[in-house]
Amino acid sequence: MASVGPSTASTQPALPSGPAVFKTIPYAFILPEIICGTWVWIFVAATSVSLPLLQGWVMYVSLTSCLISLLLLLSYLIGFHKNSENWKVLDSLYHGATAILYLSAAVLQANATITSEFGPNSPLYYQLNCVASFFAFLTAFLYILHAFSIYYQ
Repeated sequence: MASVGPSTASTQPALPSGPAVFKTIPYAFILPEIICGTWVWIFVAATSVSLPLLQGWVMYVSLTSCLISLLLLLSYLIGFHKNSENWKVLDSLYHGATAILYLSAAVLQANATITSEFGPNSPLYYQLNCVASFFAFLTAFLYILHAFSIYYQ
């Protein structure tokens, strides 16, 4: 008779691959991060970047994080991680750093929104900047959720 002892199986959940990425928290946040970040870039670009020092940083952060997040999503979809625990660390560090950068970009975009209220082309650019600010804060919130939810898996 075999003795029944503690299981030697790993208690860590496997990293998702393929379509399971879209059903697993926190990895399901990647696609909304990309979509909302793309909207930030589109709305800021539609204002003709009237404040290049402020909105240039916003565009840089949004475009760079969209591209890196897209590469990360594709690597999860094709299973490039091979279920390595190092990917959790990489994912957490990337999303934590990007959350901080996006929060700084969202604050600068809010400042650009306030500044554009009484400028030339005031109603249109102000409305576009308002929407860009909303999506910048939403995207920052998504990155924060992603970074912290890795610890609660």
